[in-house]
Amino acid sequence: MEILYEDNHIIIVNKAPGEIVQGDKTGDTPLSELLKQYIKEKYNKPGNVFCGVVHRIDRPVGGVVIFAKTSKALERLNKMLREGEIHKTYWALVEGKPENSEGSLRNFLKSDGRINKTFISTEKDPDAKESILSYKTIANGDRYSILEIELLTGRKHQIRAQLSAIGHPIKGDLKYGAKRSNPDGSISLLARKIEFIHPVSKQPICIEAPIPMEFTKILS
Repeated sequence: MEILYEDNHIIIVNKAPGEIVQGDKTGDTPLSELLKQYIKEKYNKPGNVFCGVVHRIDRPVGGVVIFAKTSKALERLNKMLREGEIHKTYWALVEGKPENSEGSLRNFLKSDGRINKTFISTEKDPDAKESILSYKTIANGDRYSILEIELLTGRKHQIRAQLSAIGHPIKGDLKYGAKRSNPDGSISLLARKIEFIHPVSKQPICIEAPIPMEFTKILS
């Protein structure tokens, strides 16, 4: 577990692909519980330790995730998240080379919880939600391109579904049309950067995740 930032109110970690942020039906130990144990041991805290989940990223995705160490910070961060005051930037390693080096994508997405997948739908579908992202190409390789992505909405599997819809699925993402899986079961999507105003100190916070090797190969 790699900690990127910590103070009295928040803790930000670099989640490895395969880890889960919050407990689920698998029964695997989530990051939230690992952090509670870390806080308990580091600060020699008796009894139960608080560690609030502010947001999640998909299990096969790596990168920056915020947790709250106090209930006050969690309440304020949740409000900031709802109001779009936490700015997240993603990097995606996608198959092929987009025709336009930058642009925006707007779709109506509908999720099917039974199979844990999101589909492109229509504006007329009452269950579909408008989903918007912008992207720009950072680098091109022989078979893959790196895109930097800004989310204007935060829908389930939004990036994965929208990039697949334009014919450029994320490397390793078999669920959304990738040609082959990654050896470790991950998908090549990185929660690269997170920016926000600290909920207590009011200082600007900008934290970046380390760049994985498969991205640096193309960048170089």
